Amino acid sequence: MQCNMNALDTKGWIASGEMLLRSPPDNISTSSPNRCRRVVDNQGGRNTRKPDRIDPDLRTGYMGDPKESLRKISTTLALKNEEIQNFVWCLRQSLQNLESNSSSVLEDLEAEFSSLYATLDELKEGMVTRIKRERASRTYELQGQLSACTKALESSEEQLELANQTLCSSKMAGFKQAAKEIKDSVTMAPAFRLSLKAKVSDNMSHMMVDFTQERNMLLALKFLPVPATPEIQVSECQVCDNTVTVVWALPEPDTKIEHYVLEYRRTNHEGPPRMREDHPWMVVEGVRQTEYTLTGLRFDTRYITFRVKACNKAVAGEFSEPINLETHAFLFKLDSGTAHQNLRVEENSVEWDGCGGKIQEIRKEKNRTSSPLHSPAREFPQRGGRDRFTAESYTVLGDTVIDAGQNYWEVWFDKESKAFGAGVALRTLGRFDQLGKSPASWCLHLNNWLQQSLTAKHNNKSRALDCPIPDRVGLYCSYDEGVLSFYNARTKQLIHTFKTKFTQPVVPAFMVWNGSFTVQTGLQVPGLVQSGQRRNSGTSSSNASLT
Repeated sequence: MQCNMNALDTKGWIASGEMLLRSPPDNISTSSPNRCRRVVDNQGGRNTRKPDRIDPDLRTGYMGDPKESLRKISTTLALKNEEIQNFVWCLRQSLQNLESNSSSVLEDLEAEFSSLYATLDELKEGMVTRIKRERASRTYELQGQLSACTKALESSEEQLELANQTLCSSKMAGFKQAAKEIKDSVTMAPAFRLSLKAKVSDNMSHMMVDFTQERNMLLALKFLPVPATPEIQVSECQVCDNTVTVVWALPEPDTKIEHYVLEYRRTNHEGPPRMREDHPWMVVEGVRQTEYTLTGLRFDTRYITFRVKACNKAVAGEFSEPINLETHAFLFKLDSGTAHQNLRVEENSVEWDGCGGKIQEIRKEKNRTSSPLHSPAREFPQRGGRDRFTAESYTVLGDTVIDAGQNYWEVWFDKESKAFGAGVALRTLGRFDQLGKSPASWCLHLNNWLQQSLTAKHNNKSRALDCPIPDRVGLYCSYDEGVLSFYNARTKQLIHTFKTKFTQPVVPAFMVWNGSFTVQTGLQVPGLVQSGQRRNSGTSSSNASLT
């Protein structure tokens, strides 16, 4: 429906909006896509959408500022349009998938029947060959026996004719001799040595076939049953130590299941999966058990969505209802806007650049002298959220504050660095302040300048630490408990713990001089660290005792 806004005054339009929105039809949802709930129809077992209630301000129409009411109507319509657009996209995608899947199963069906025809033709050819071979063998035997009998019969007929002629002869002279010769020839005649029984039978009934059973089986042949949809057991799934274990089960046992296909993707969306996500589905095929563990993950989103489907020999079932598992990981980036000009920041890596400041000054001077618009009035300082660190504070901060909960991150550093430090600091840390030399920062400091040393620093106080120097440090910060601990990230051996009371949010802080380091974020608090914190509660060293 198109409305001519010029033909209606604002108040009249609001009144019309009130009439339209007061009693929405039951089959129309006026909620946003993220607020729709899924319910089960008890009678049909279908998944349907239950609309949420409309904003009360929209139901009552003109309650105040007409522009504000119209703006709310516009927002509601925009959300509804987005929901319909997503559904239209889903329907179009389903139509494409239906066409593609139908063509695929038709091709598979044609291939199966072609294979069946080929098998029948091969079987028929083999049986025909056996029958022909049997017929040829028996024909040879019978023809040989027939030929021998024919010759014996001819010889016997000749002897019979000779005997009859001798009996009918009127000459008695030589009769006795002729009779003796006939007797001798008959005794040796082939007719008396032949077997008058056929060597082979003419019965070929043993070569007959009966496909009644197979025909009945073919007539009873149906499409392969689709495997049941698995159900992910959320209560049994685990997310810890950057490892996720997903457990699922079938509604009923199915011995024909060959394997499962597990898919997962990262998301920051808490609700049901959306059709369009920033991250693609990752696929794990050939899973033989009803659980799977993903290890070595880096959590850069709030959730991971999982779904699974079962597959038998030839067909796959439907995916399970997707479930979201929260990652509970601390994710941050290095804020290059705070970095000292001698620190080159690339993503989560930092490298000392002794010429960095000079090069920037040269470029700045070149731009200043080459610009025809140069004048003091046209120069503006370029700042981010705060000023860069300068002088001998070779520092860079993280971009995410810590104001609650337990957080963990790790840093790899070059052990040949002249100096390196890692810890936390207030966002208001002075641009000239070095880590650990003010009340606003706590750090673990490595010094390689004259002799190698590892110290814990805070408020310009330090404590030497007698332990092997690792190349990878894990930092644990519990804001609520006021705990900052440092660990050997490889062995999870505790190095040092600060105990304090954070009164303001803090951020990860790092410094390096003549060296480099790389930060790894998106990590959960390791189980060994959590258990170690419980054991060492009340026994770790405190910043108050630093000297």
